[in-house]
Amino acid sequence: QVHVVESGGGLVQAGDSLRLSCAVSGRTLSSYTMGWFRQAPGKAREFVAAITWSRVRTQYADFVKGRFTVSRDGAKNTVYLQMNSLKPEDTAVYYCAAPHTAYIDYPSYDYWGQGTQVTVSS
Repeated sequence: QVHVVESGGGLVQAGDSLRLSCAVSGRTLSSYTMGWFRQAPGKAREFVAAITWSRVRTQYADFVKGRFTVSRDGAKNTVYLQMNSLKPEDTAVYYCAAPHTAYIDYPSYDYWGQGTQVTVSS
């Protein structure tokens, strides 16, 4: 059974940094691409970043390139999202997600965490 649990959200000021964590069970990160998404109030959920299963390649939405970094720790089976230079428009619930299928760089995501709230004040 797959479980994904996010943590690390909070209230920060514009320009601050946060690191989100995603603890994963039931999936080995070296076999599965993992994704981060976010959903702001009244808006659709959107892709933020992903880290692929092979060669540790990363993917980013244009609006976070240069500010956010996704990484993973295989020993801890945990994925991270380092968020720097935060802006008020980054305010959202951030979700980590895992796919059902292994060894795919651009999977559809089937397992979602409960999300962690990030609020950036101006």
